[in-house]
Amino acid sequence: MSTTTIPADAPAHCPGTESNDAGKASACAGCPNQQICATGPKGPDPAIALVREKLTDVRNKLLVLSGKGGVGKSTVTALLSRAMAHRTPEENFGVLDIDICGPSQPRVLGVLGEQVHQSGSGWSPVYIEDNLSLMSIGFLLGSPDDAIIWRGPKKNGMIRQFLTEVDWGQLDYLLLDTPPGTSDEHLSATTFLRGTTGRWGAVLVTTPQEVALLDVRKEISFCKKLGIPIAGVIENMSGFVCPKCTVQSMIFPARTGPNGTGGAEAMCQEMEVPYLGQLPLDPRLTKCCDEGKDFITEFPESPAVTALDAIVTKVRTFFEEAPENM
Repeated sequence: MSTTTIPADAPAHCPGTESNDAGKASACAGCPNQQICATGPKGPDPAIALVREKLTDVRNKLLVLSGKGGVGKSTVTALLSRAMAHRTPEENFGVLDIDICGPSQPRVLGVLGEQVHQSGSGWSPVYIEDNLSLMSIGFLLGSPDDAIIWRGPKKNGMIRQFLTEVDWGQLDYLLLDTPPGTSDEHLSATTFLRGTTGRWGAVLVTTPQEVALLDVRKEISFCKKLGIPIAGVIENMSGFVCPKCTVQSMIFPARTGPNGTGGAEAMCQEMEVPYLGQLPLDPRLTKCCDEGKDFITEFPESPAVTALDAIVTKVRTFFEEAPENM
């Protein structure tokens, strides 16, 4: 098998980023990454071995992805992690927030303003519950209003640092909250996680309307091209739950007919990926996220909690049946 890595969006006849001809071949002319490839180090990234060693005790790694912003990816990450931690208190869970420019998890999980501590074994994550911890660049900022204005290489360096220097201890699941799209952060995380032991995969989050499904289709193609196992797709905000009567109404109805895909479930059938279920929009959930409260314990009777429980069951089944990385 070739050790040369060729980016998914590379021009035809790209020699690969690790080739001695990287940035120098005729096919490299006009490529925006030509200078980086020509001057960058060749061969496998030495950090891959460090990540593999650091995550030896992390059994399962779950990327939470979406090609579209604003679909509730960070909310879904927080809900999944809390639901898993509640269901199996004897297991340990971690959340890694790699949305470098928009870290939401410290607020959503109720630890905004906390600081991480460094020891001889690395950074210690912030604990939400006895069996749930979080690491985010939000803990390293002087103020929540500080803007992170970084180019791709610096973002990738931060992700590398998170994966090699955070002392998670023994984890059953590590959930990675990612930014929208299929760019640097996703490529970096995929490169590192592919080399780890245990199991890994991705959950994709969408909303029912066409503008979101178009981008999630690209995310599915991204996962297939890079060999990322897909646990399934979650359709978020699939209906509105009235906090008074708990009656559900459709806010973003899925389009059907010749110009519509019929929503996430129909898209999953067409693209042959698992469909995990729907999460309704509950305004009480929005309030809990803003206040950092645990929605699952605050409103256990919500239809969203019932739907979440079924989704968690499917995600866990995927990891129990998935083959381990070699």
